[in-house]
Amino acid sequence: MLDKIALSLLIVGGINWGSIGLFQFDIVGFLFGGQSGIVSRIVYVLVALAALWCISLLFRDTTEAGDHDYRASAT
Repeated sequence: MLDKIALSLLIVGGINWGSIGLFQFDIVGFLFGGQSGIVSRIVYVLVALAALWCISLLFRDTTEAGDHDYRASAT
């Protein structure tokens, strides 16, 4: 569940950065009272924490219990 929340926050952050890069428009800042607004800063921090959490996804074993490598068992 935490992985899905973190990925959702990263999607929000990616869309926000895309809008900044393409249109020079900060969606989060617009919605939550400017870049220095407290809610905007909380969202920025949550996106940053989500990015740090998602680094762990790169190093995790993605096979789940019950998954098998069928190529190895076919020989």
